Parts: sequence; C-alpha cells; structure tokens
Amino acid sequence: MMYENKRKDILYPIGLAVVLIAGILIGVKLNNTPDRKSLTVYPRADKLTSVLEYVENQYVDTVSMSSLVETTIPTLLKHLDPHSVYIPASELREANEPLEGGFDGIGITFNMPSDTIVVISTIQGGPSEKVGILAGDRIVTINDSTVAGKKIDQNNIVKLLKGPNGTKVKVGAKREGVEELIVFEIIRDKIPLYSVDISYMLNEKVGFIKISKFARTTYSEFLEAVSKLQLLGMERLIIDLRGNTGGYLDAATNIANEFLPDGKLIVYTQGKARERQNIYSNSKGSCLKTPVAVLIDEFAASASEILAGALQDNDRGVIVGRRSFGKGLVQEQILFSDGSALRLTIARYYTPTGRSIQKSYSSGNDDYFMDINNRFLHGELQEQDSIQFADSLKFITPKGRVVYGGGGIMPDYFVPLDTSGITPYFNKVANRNLIYRFAFDFTDSHRKDFAKMKDYKQIVAFLEKQNVIEKFIAFAKKSGVESNPTQVKQSMELLKVQLMASIARNIIDNEGFYPIIRQVDNTLLKAIEIISNDSTAQQFSHAAFQKSNYELWIQAREKTAKRKDVIANLA
Repeated sequence: MMYENKRKDILYPIGLAVVLIAGILIGVKLNNTPDRKSLTVYPRADKLTSVLEYVENQYVDTVSMSSLVETTIPTLLKHLDPHSVYIPASELREANEPLEGGFDGIGITFNMPSDTIVVISTIQGGPSEKVGILAGDRIVTINDSTVAGKKIDQNNIVKLLKGPNGTKVKVGAKREGVEELIVFEIIRDKIPLYSVDISYMLNEKVGFIKISKFARTTYSEFLEAVSKLQLLGMERLIIDLRGNTGGYLDAATNIANEFLPDGKLIVYTQGKARERQNIYSNSKGSCLKTPVAVLIDEFAASASEILAGALQDNDRGVIVGRRSFGKGLVQEQILFSDGSALRLTIARYYTPTGRSIQKSYSSGNDDYFMDINNRFLHGELQEQDSIQFADSLKFITPKGRVVYGGGGIMPDYFVPLDTSGITPYFNKVANRNLIYRFAFDFTDSHRKDFAKMKDYKQIVAFLEKQNVIEKFIAFAKKSGVESNPTQVKQSMELLKVQLMASIARNIIDNEGFYPIIRQVDNTLLKAIEIISNDSTAQQFSHAAFQKSNYELWIQAREKTAKRKDVIANLA
C-alpha cells in the first residue's frame, strides 16, 4: 500500500502536465487557423493601451502610432466638457504666447494689401524701431527670399519674422522716396504683449481701463494704469472686460483684491478630486474707496466673470452691459515629455454668494459654442425680458440684491445691442472689410500729414476737413458696393466714427481708437452716466455690510449649502 501511494503521487503530476501541454498545442493550432471566426482578447486593466498595442502589432497595414495617439486623445476629450483640450507640441508655444505677456520677434505690426507686407507700426523700443524701420515701409525680401507679390499666407510671414531671442533675420524694405531697397539686419528680441489695451480719463473724474485678456503681466499693467489715472485726478473707474475671454485666475483675483476690504471672499474653486479652495481679500488694494463699474458682454468669460462676480457679489461694483458667456470651469495644464500638453477641467469656480455661472454643455460642444448665436436669435441681446432664470438659481448679496447663477453674470444694468445704424449697406461694407481697408489706404497716402500728430483730437480735426464719408462711398463703389443714399444716411454716424477711429488706430494705436469710438458705444456711455451719479457711486464705493441685510445674506448662504445637488447639476 505504501508503494502504491508513492507510485500514484508520481504518476498524477505527470499526467496533469501531459494534458496541459496537449491543451496548449491544440490552442496554438487553432490560433494559426486562417478561417477562425472569432478571437477574444483579454486586456490588462489599461484597456486603451492594450488596444493601441494590439493595433500596432496586429493591424494589416503599418500605422503611425504617434499619429494614432494624436487623433485619439482629442476625440476622447470631446466627451468630457468643451474646455478640456489637448494641445500638440507644434501648437503649444503659440497657444501659450498670448498669456505669457510676450513673444520672440522683430517688433512690428503689419498688413498685407495687394500681397505686399506693409509696416503699420513698430513696437516702441523694439528691434525694428532700433534699426530704423518706419511705418509705411514695404517688406520685399526676408533672408534674401522675395515675399512681395507671392501670395504667401500671412501666418507663414509671421513664422518667417518670428524666431528665438538673439537670432538674426535680414529684411529688405522699399521706402517711399528711396529708389533702392533698404536692407535691415534685425536681431530678434522679446516683444511684449500688453493685455491692458488703454487707460485714459473719460472726463475730469472718471477713468477708463480696457483689459483684453488676463495674462501673466495683466495685474502689474493694471496697477500701472491705476497709478497713472490717480495722478490725473481719477475718483471713479470703469473697467471694460467686453470681449475678454479670460486667462489666469490669479490675475483676476489680484485685481478684485484692489477694491475689497480685508477678509472678503473673492472666489472659491471645488472639484471631485480637489478640495474647496477659498481666495480672500487682504485690504491692501489701491482702489478701496474708488467707485467702480465693470462692462461685460456675451464674449466676456472665465477670469472676466470671476472679477465681475466678485465685485457684484460683494456689492462693490456695478455691472453694465449684457449677460456674460458662462464659463465656470477651471483647467489645469499638464505637460508631456514630447512638448505637448493636456488642459483638463479639474474644478468649478463659484462666486462669493455661491453661484456657479457655468452654462450647460449637456447637448454637446457644437450647441455650447452656438449659444451666443441662439441668444441673438431669441432676442436676448436686444431685450432683457427675454432672459429667464429659474428660482433655484437665485442668490442674495450682502446688501440684499438678487443675483443669478447657471449661465453667466447678469449685469445690474442691461444695455441692448445697438442696431440703429445697421443697414444692408453697412453690413456689405463691414463684411467685406472695406472700412478697415479704406482706413489703411487713407492712412498710407497721408503719412506726411499724420507724421507729427500724437493726439486723437488733432487727427479728428484733420479728418473733419477731408470729406471722409464721400471718399469712402467712392472707395466702396470701386470695390463693388453701390451706394444707397437712404441707408448711407441712416448709417452715417456709425460709418464716420468707425472710419475715423480706424484711421486714428493706424497712427497712434489704441490711444486713437478708443477715445473716438466711444461716441457710438452705448454701453460705455451708460456706464459713465451711472458712475457719475453721486448716489449710485456712493452705493458701490465700499463693501460695508448693513446688519439686517448681512443676516439675510447668512440665511441665503445656509440655504445655498443645502442645495449642493442643484449647483452640481448646472454643468
């Protein structure tokens, strides 16, 4: 019995091994059969990587895995939210440039009428100004290659002129009155990109600051602008955020801090994997007692809405214009080793009263970005009454004002889109870019007249004597747009102001454009009227809480805390 047990112990494992080997051989044979009907793949936990590896190893044709990955990631992100994006390495530098406050180049602005590069202006103190390039110069060659008359895409011209800091580029330019080509050797340098377009006094008391984006340098630019205006006697301020699609969060919160006393909530962010983070004011601002109005429109988004929401919810500023875009999602950028990047939405931000102003994107990205067009079709840009908010989105400020979440910042004073000067004739000349083209041609042919003009009032005085409208009508006719006397009369003021402002911009940049265009800017005119009113200005000059309203606010905040399910579903 003892021998039999030992024999059994030896034969049993051998038999099991034979069966296992036979099974493997049968499996291999079946796997090598050409006409097999199905195959089950048992991937690792990382299914996406398994699929990519399987495609790479087994696909019938050779495929580029890098190309496959580059197309797969954007498709994946489209199923998340409209603001989570993948940026290829070739596009990352260009994508980051506007927010980094500068780029490497030669320091010119140019236009390309008739396939010729014409210098509009040079950046003060930049490489091109230093070597003597002037407005009106025609760039004919770049690094000995002819670019004039070649119908080269404008983006490609930019790539030829831009380059790493310290590198050289040779430019051949034709100048009026000089027969031969003037050759300039330019050493590329860091060219600043400003996000404060202009700061100037609208009248003796009211200052104006236009912020086009929230970049790395925006806060310091803002402080410099405020300091300049205060020296000029500014007592009240209008901040223009229209068209500002956002940027860095800290740029917006730092500016909000300039207006708020100590300990006021500016904004807070929160996400599934990110704990709530509160940002508070510290009472060290330079505008603590300055009444402020903020201009917004349907294109003001993200950081613009943070600033507007912080001032509105703290009863510190009056908001004028139209409902903002409605972007309340926070992105974090992750860099990959190949130079590409992923910007992933990791949190939502909330205004001080607890508002999430992110509009819905449940219907897909196309509908999301068509929302502004739908607002126009539904009449929202013309009539405030067409905007409807659910009671569940109602919030109360410390002073008892009602504000709403769920789709942008609603202004305290609504200003409809002005269409009074819009006619079929105006649309034709505007859509064909004839206003800008005429302004450039007129500027180019009168450079000697404009050479010593440094103030927009001088430019306007000169243009008033030039019959600009009549010359423009003739220019438009040559370009294929026949005059319609009735429609021209209706659009006369709008056309005249836009033409003058565009010409002035060609000469002295934004210092010429904005002071002129304000004549037909109803939103700005309304804001000036509001902020100039002493009682209104006093109402928004500080953020002191009234006791009764403060208690009301606390109650509203407690109700908000119980409505987390409502807030979470706004995305």
